[in-house]
Amino acid sequence: MITYTKLKYEQYFIDTSSDINNTGRTSFNIEYKSIDYEYNGILTHANYCVRYDEKRDVIQVHFEGTKDIPDWFTNFIFLPKYYDSFVWENKKITLKVHKSWAAMYKVMKYFVRKEVMELKEIHKDAYVEVIGWSLGSGQAMLCVQDLNYNFGIKSHLYTFGSVNLFKTNIFNRRKTKKYLRSCCNSYHIFCNKNDIVTYVVPRIFGFIKYDRLNVKKKFNPFSMFRVLKNHFIYDKEEIYSKIYKRENKS
Repeated sequence: MITYTKLKYEQYFIDTSSDINNTGRTSFNIEYKSIDYEYNGILTHANYCVRYDEKRDVIQVHFEGTKDIPDWFTNFIFLPKYYDSFVWENKKITLKVHKSWAAMYKVMKYFVRKEVMELKEIHKDAYVEVIGWSLGSGQAMLCVQDLNYNFGIKSHLYTFGSVNLFKTNIFNRRKTKKYLRSCCNSYHIFCNKNDIVTYVVPRIFGFIKYDRLNVKKKFNPFSMFRVLKNHFIYDKEEIYSKIYKRENKS
């Protein structure tokens, strides 16, 4: 069994975003599968990629970021929806999530499960990584919970420009976060402090994600609406420098 080795964080972003900034540093050419579905009368697409990385013995699940107008429409339907309820550590967990993002994941979850488990049959000891940017970050979080709940798989989760997906209140927030953390081997929820997408849906409405891992120290509220600048920076090695230093010390 090969020891798990993660990639450089910026590499995950380059690969999952189809090298959106044209760095020329992709480790493979990603090909997303697209599933068409209608949501509120609008033709929408659910996009994912499942692949096997032979060098590291890793099964990767990628979810594509916001790409077109239907995706943006999906992003801004803030209504929460009941997702699942079960008992965990003798406590009842009720997951409520962003309604339209949940609808998108449900369209493709059976395909994702099938492809992951087919690869698991062949590569029984393979690690699993789940990666997503922007809209894809929410899909990745749902996928990690899904794979753990249904197959006992603990993934390594990497998300960029990460959204707030789960609806909670002050009484169940800590319990929900503890449960979500238990679904992973590790999680890295990268957020530029000046990236407005990382504040969607606003916490004031009770929406949360896994713990933020901030990659931009100085917060500038006047910069938050410069989406093209702040939502696309996750392929820059320097923004992870403090995280790398901290990890090398431990």
